[in-house]
Amino acid sequence: MMRLRRVLRDGRQAGFLALGGLMLALGVIGAFLPVMPTTIFLILAAWCFGRSSPRLEAWMLDHPRFGRPLRQWREQGAVPLRAKLMAVSGMALGYTLFWFGSQHTPLIAGMVALFMIAAAIYVVSRPEPDLRNAVRDSDAPGGLN
Repeated sequence: MMRLRRVLRDGRQAGFLALGGLMLALGVIGAFLPVMPTTIFLILAAWCFGRSSPRLEAWMLDHPRFGRPLRQWREQGAVPLRAKLMAVSGMALGYTLFWFGSQHTPLIAGMVALFMIAAAIYVVSRPEPDLRNAVRDSDAPGGLN
């Protein structure tokens, strides 16, 4: 029975590790493609690594470019104003490309628009980081400066 539990735990850990790697790869791709998100994939990657690899989770949270926003999200559920503007702009651009670049029925166009609007409302409704109560970069693990 103990061996079965260990196998299941190890399989679950490997699954989260693989899923974290996939999310990280999608986040990196999203950094270069204007219509693909980056942040949500990095948040999901950090979450998966938190359940499978403390070393990779720490690497992401200490990353010089992405660590601070990931920590702000984790600690406060916060999204910086610049990230909100970029996310909503990316969604608008994505919908524009969809509208002009595909043949779609009005029903599909409406469903895609509703999904994009709902996602934009969610992003915009997140609080902005409270920098007074946030962990300072110099106090974070790894001592980012």
